[in-house]
Amino acid sequence: MLRKERHGDYLGHTVQMVPHITDEIIASIRAVAEPGVDVVVGEIGGTVGDIEGLTFLEAIRQIGLQDGRENVMYIHMTYVPFIRAAGEVKTKPSQQSVAKLREIGIVPDALICRSEVSLSAEVRRKISLFCNVPVDAVIEEKDVEHTIYEVPLVLSEQGLDERVMVHFRLARPLPDLTAWKQMVETIHKPRTNVKIGVVGKYSELQDAYKSLHEALQHGGIANQASVEIVPVPAEDIENGCAAAQLKEVSGILVPGGFGLRGVEGKIRAVQYARENKVPFLGICLGLQCAVIEFTRNVCGLRGASTTEIAKDTPHPVVCLMAEQEQVTDMGASMRLGAWPCRLKPATRIHDAYGSDEISERHRHRYEVNNAFRAILEEKGLTLAGLSPDGKLVEAVESPDHPWFIAVQFHPELKSQPLAPHPLFRDFIGAALMKSS
Repeated sequence: MLRKERHGDYLGHTVQMVPHITDEIIASIRAVAEPGVDVVVGEIGGTVGDIEGLTFLEAIRQIGLQDGRENVMYIHMTYVPFIRAAGEVKTKPSQQSVAKLREIGIVPDALICRSEVSLSAEVRRKISLFCNVPVDAVIEEKDVEHTIYEVPLVLSEQGLDERVMVHFRLARPLPDLTAWKQMVETIHKPRTNVKIGVVGKYSELQDAYKSLHEALQHGGIANQASVEIVPVPAEDIENGCAAAQLKEVSGILVPGGFGLRGVEGKIRAVQYARENKVPFLGICLGLQCAVIEFTRNVCGLRGASTTEIAKDTPHPVVCLMAEQEQVTDMGASMRLGAWPCRLKPATRIHDAYGSDEISERHRHRYEVNNAFRAILEEKGLTLAGLSPDGKLVEAVESPDHPWFIAVQFHPELKSQPLAPHPLFRDFIGAALMKSS
């Protein structure tokens, strides 16, 4: 929008939240509706009434006006708290939330009610009456017992999927949820279990590595195993407080991150995994730490580091590319989005993907310094993935290690419970071999 304004596209008109920003939001939603797409699902997070979400709510209100209510369905998730001292649930938060939506012109077609306990028929009728939603469109979403992946089954049992199909006048074949039920059963009754250490710098934040944790669980599903994730703060390794934690895990994952804090701890975790033959997966900064560790301890280049944290390092094995160095805007120097990568045949990563070329999502600035590629390969590190032009290192692995792979991209963002990412699938498989 700012670029359009600077370009003169608005012809001097005052740029406003409505319609200019809402128009951009609507355009982004409609861009997803490519040929062959039957239904576009848009999610707005947060709480109704928050100032951050008002523009987005206004945008979806306008979509309903533009496309007709029969072509747009509003499903609102509300919270029905259980007051344990009183032994009853309260519907007032749901009533107030729906009232806020109706104030801005959005009338929900269905409500999904989060609760700790089951909702009685009387409670559902009350919500229906005061929220002006049909009683059979008041869907209970009680906390599930084992895994969040039970939720789609719970919603389907209450007919939410059929209600959506009826609203859009679509054919209603019986849903085949066999594979999904088998996946949930695997989570509920795994054949074995394995411990994976995640060496992070944001371990105190529960959701900081949520995508990684889910991808690890997907890898466990593929191997019919439950995965116990052991958070290992990188700074604890630096302080010598995490030796016991590293010894109890059967696989070590070093994820991404920015800045100096905890980097040396991550590098020591890589060294532990390499020297003790513990299956290792490095992601983004994890690859950079793996290359730094190998350069220091195998190539013998003391002081090797990344220019992100050590500008005067004698061996800048990780650095900005020449074309990035004159860019002062930090975001403008980042490599973002999906990029292609060519895999080296007869490598573990090639075996995992079963393909010569892949596409994965990136979010980083610093790259492996090409000036050090020769010595890395000479000392035994395999450059297993490169950009199509051969200028950027995308993946490395150690051929004399049971399973040691590090990648510059973020494979966790493409993992799904019914289609686990091959790197997480094989990583968990290797960890199971180690634990047995």
